[in-house]
Amino acid sequence: MSKIVFVGAGAMAEAIINGLTKEEKVSPAHIHVMNKSDMEQLEHLKRSYNVQIVCEEKRALKEADIVVLAMKPKDAIEACNEIAPYTNKEAMIISVIAGVSIQTIASHLGDRPIARVMPNTSAAVGLSASAVCWNELVSEHSKLEIIHILEAIGSVKAVEEDDLHVVTALAGSGPAYLYYFAEQFEAAAVQHGLCSEDARQLFIQTMEGAAQMLKRGDVEPSELRRKVTSPGGTTEAGVEQLVQHKVNEAIFACIDAAQNKSRVLGKQYE
Repeated sequence: MSKIVFVGAGAMAEAIINGLTKEEKVSPAHIHVMNKSDMEQLEHLKRSYNVQIVCEEKRALKEADIVVLAMKPKDAIEACNEIAPYTNKEAMIISVIAGVSIQTIASHLGDRPIARVMPNTSAAVGLSASAVCWNELVSEHSKLEIIHILEAIGSVKAVEEDDLHVVTALAGSGPAYLYYFAEQFEAAAVQHGLCSEDARQLFIQTMEGAAQMLKRGDVEPSELRRKVTSPGGTTEAGVEQLVQHKVNEAIFACIDAAQNKSRVLGKQYE
C-alpha cells in the first residue's frame, strides 16, 4: 500500500484524507501530514482520522511513494524548496495547488512524475468534480493509481494542463455560482410569500432532481428544458425573462473572467 505525505493540512487536504480513509483506499497508518505552522490543525487530523504527523527529521518524506502538495499558492514555492532535500527521488507528486504549473513544480522538486489536480469544495462530501493532468513521466499504472485516489472524493476527468484554466472556471469555482443562484432564488421566493426554509429546501431538491436527470446523459440539456417548457405556460414565462435579461451572456462572461484570472494567477508562479 502506498505511503502518502500531505504537505499542507487545510480544507482540501482534509477532504481527500476523509475520502481515502472513509473508502478504505489507504490505511491511516500510511498517511502523514505536515504544514507550515498550524499544529492545532495537525492534531485535529490525527484525532479525527488517525493519520500520522510528519516528524522533525521528515523521515516520512524520505519514505513516501506519493507527496500531495496542498498548501496555498502563495506558499507553494517556499514549501517546495523546503521539502526538496528530503523528498524521495522516486516519489510521485500530486498537486492540488491552483495556478502552479507542472513546470514550476518540477523546477523546484526536480524532474519526476508530477500530476496536477483541480478538485472543488464538494470534495468535503465526496462529490467533487475533479480534473487531472500529468507530465510524461507518469506511468500508465501511476495514472490509474492517481484516479483511484481521487475517486475517493468524487468523479475524475483527465484533461490537458492548459484546460485546467477553464476547468477551474467551470468546476473549481462552479459551486460558488450555484450557491449564488440559490441565494437569489430563495430571496425571490421569500419576496412572494414563501418562508426561507421552505424555499431553500424546494430549491435544493429541484437542483438534485435536475442534476440526476442530466446525469442520465440520454437527453441533451436543451431538450430537457423544452420538455419542461409548455407553450404559454409558467416555465416559458420565466425562461423568457432569463433570455430578455441576457443571462446566457452573463454566464459566458462569468466563465471567461474566471478562466482569464486563472491564467493571470498562474503566470505569477512561472
